[in-house]
Amino acid sequence: MRLGRTYPINNEVILMYYDTNTIFSMTQANQNFSQVAKAVEQKGQAVIFKNNKPKFLVIDMEKDSIQFDLSEDEKIDVVAKRVLEKYLPAFKELAK
Repeated sequence: MRLGRTYPINNEVILMYYDTNTIFSMTQANQNFSQVAKAVEQKGQAVIFKNNKPKFLVIDMEKDSIQFDLSEDEKIDVVAKRVLEKYLPAFKELAK
């Protein structure tokens, strides 16, 4: 079974469908996250509900079908953050 919900984002309405086998309560996710991870591995995503509303979307980052619509500046920000986190100790040493 699938459940649907609409989300207004930047003046657009996005309709998302959830497979009911990939919906978990916050309690279930906290007590047995491996069950959530297994569902994500099988289906590509899972939704965690908090207070009976979808709160978190857990996705498999290795799936080819997942794409993030980022501007060029946002892509640069993502890469810059990764580089900074990875080489922060070296940058601090060079700054001395």
